[in-house]
Amino acid sequence: MGIPLSPRPAQVIDLDAMRQRQEARRRLIRLSPELDGLEMVYQLPSEPDAYYGMPLLAWGLREDGHVVGLVPWMESLTPCHHLNDPEHGHFIGYRDPETEELFEEAPDHKVFELEQAAAYFEYEVTSEPTLIQQLPETQGTHALCMDDSDAPWQLKQVFGWRLYSDGVVEALLADEQLIDSTPILPGDPCLYTGHSRHRVVYFFQRQIANRIRREDPATLEALALMVMPDHQQDD
Repeated sequence: MGIPLSPRPAQVIDLDAMRQRQEARRRLIRLSPELDGLEMVYQLPSEPDAYYGMPLLAWGLREDGHVVGLVPWMESLTPCHHLNDPEHGHFIGYRDPETEELFEEAPDHKVFELEQAAAYFEYEVTSEPTLIQQLPETQGTHALCMDDSDAPWQLKQVFGWRLYSDGVVEALLADEQLIDSTPILPGDPCLYTGHSRHRVVYFFQRQIANRIRREDPATLEALALMVMPDHQQDD
C-alpha cells in the first residue's frame, strides 16, 4: 500500500510583478549619439516592394544588456525593433549607407562604447526618477505639441533629449519667452521637457516639419488623420 502524499501548496505567481521586472530589464540606462550616418530601414505595408531609410538619432543600452537603435517616432524616442505598425511601418534592420550593408544588431563598436560608459558611471536604480544623461539634438527633429482640444497646435524645435533613471527619455523644448541667448544649448533655463507642459507630443523629421510650416495641404491632411483620433480619444 502506497504512502499518501500531502498536497503541495499551490504556487502563487504574481504576473504583474513579473511584468514589471521584465519591463525594468528593458529600460534604457545609457545613450550614445549616432554620428556616422547609420540608418534604420523600414517598410510600409501599403508598399511591400519599397524600403525606406531614416537616420538613427542614438543607440541605447538596456538594463538587460541589449543595445537598440533609437529614432524619434510618433510620440517617443523609440527603439527601432518596436516599430511594427500595420499603418506606419515595421522595422527591417539597420543600414550603413556608405557600404550599403544591412544588419540586424547594433554594431560592436557601439555596444562596447555603451557598456564601458555604463560601467564607468555606475548606474544605480533610485526610488525617484533622476536625470542621468543629456544628449544634443543633431537632426533637426521637431515636436508637434497639443494641449486642450480647442487650443492650436504648436510646432516646436527639439533642442536635446534627457534620459532619466526610470528609462524615460524626454525631449527638450524651448519656452520662447525665456530665451535670452542663442544658440540654445542643453542646460539653458528656457528649456523644458515636452510632456511636462503638453498633453500630446508627436515627433517629425525636419523636412516634414518644414512642410507643416508651409501649410502643405497634403501634409496637413495626413497629419490630421494621424493625430486627431488619438487626441480626441483622450478628451
